[in-house]
Amino acid sequence: MLFSNFGDIFDVRHFITSLRDEVRIVKRLPKRFDTTNSSIILEMPPVSWSDEKYYLQQILPLFSKYKVIHFNKADARLANNGISTELQMVRCRVNFHALKFTPQIEALGNKLVQKLRDKGSFVALHLRYEMDMLAFSGCNHGLNPEESEELKRMRYAYPWWREKEIDSKAKRSEGLCPLTPEETSLVLKALGFQKDTLVYIAAGEIYGGEKRLEPLRTAFPKLVRKEMLLDSEALRQFQNHSSQMAALDFIVSTASDVFFPTYDGNMAKLVEGHRRFLGSRKSVLLDRHKLVELIDLYNGKTISWENFTSSVQEVDRGSVVQPSCRRKLENKPKEEDYFYANPHECLANSSLCTGTKDTVIAR
Repeated sequence: MLFSNFGDIFDVRHFITSLRDEVRIVKRLPKRFDTTNSSIILEMPPVSWSDEKYYLQQILPLFSKYKVIHFNKADARLANNGISTELQMVRCRVNFHALKFTPQIEALGNKLVQKLRDKGSFVALHLRYEMDMLAFSGCNHGLNPEESEELKRMRYAYPWWREKEIDSKAKRSEGLCPLTPEETSLVLKALGFQKDTLVYIAAGEIYGGEKRLEPLRTAFPKLVRKEMLLDSEALRQFQNHSSQMAALDFIVSTASDVFFPTYDGNMAKLVEGHRRFLGSRKSVLLDRHKLVELIDLYNGKTISWENFTSSVQEVDRGSVVQPSCRRKLENKPKEEDYFYANPHECLANSSLCTGTKDTVIAR
């Protein structure tokens, strides 16, 4: 896979003009800054989940010594909560107005949506079962020893992946693994999705290929991927660019009648937030901790199909995304609701959450 720059995915001109009243953005550094002169450039990762005080009191003074500060990491560098309303509203403008896909990605993504709409309503299934995902998470449930070893070798090949030896069984029991295609088919059927449901797989290459997808395809024969809906020529410019292919899946997932993620990673959170912004379209966000327990009980013939379906539906009750205030966890930003998954400041009912203190949970 090839690396994609910001401009390969997003409309840079639109981004700059949309935020011109908020911040001055340039495409490249002015020539007066010599990028080879390390004495004027500081490269650093900001501290994760920081509030305004950190940037005003620790980052801003650095400009008295350096002319350029290069943030070499930008994910999760701003806190979800405890930020001024003014700054949160800037985040709203960035996420929902300034960030717009390139015309090429927008056009092809909309074409995908139209092709699916022509077939009727559809479910976007974010099936996180790619090789790198399984290797990184250490989740190997349902895999044979050779496959598990292959994933382990991949994990050791990337030094920046910190966890190497992972207890897959314990991780799965805690609900920290993506559902397998077989588990996904069971859950979809238990939730009442019929065999003729049109299911779009929003994902990269599934580990194990078509053989691994067999249980899911048997349960839902109308299983489609973008490669099945578009000719190879239309996809050629995006192939080998995983981020651009993911952008196409994002457009389809946001527009789908039902969004069903098998893992709550960044993509799932982003789609969830955009669907809230667009009007609380149905997103099924299940408790995998409870689900895997039920799946194991059913597969072990401890409970009947009827008991399994009623229990899964009980887990599902209340999982459909509705407008709500963000859940806050004191000193646990990675475990609380993320801003981009539940951007309540950006929604029409945002005043309901303004100044509330009772959503803080100390653990």
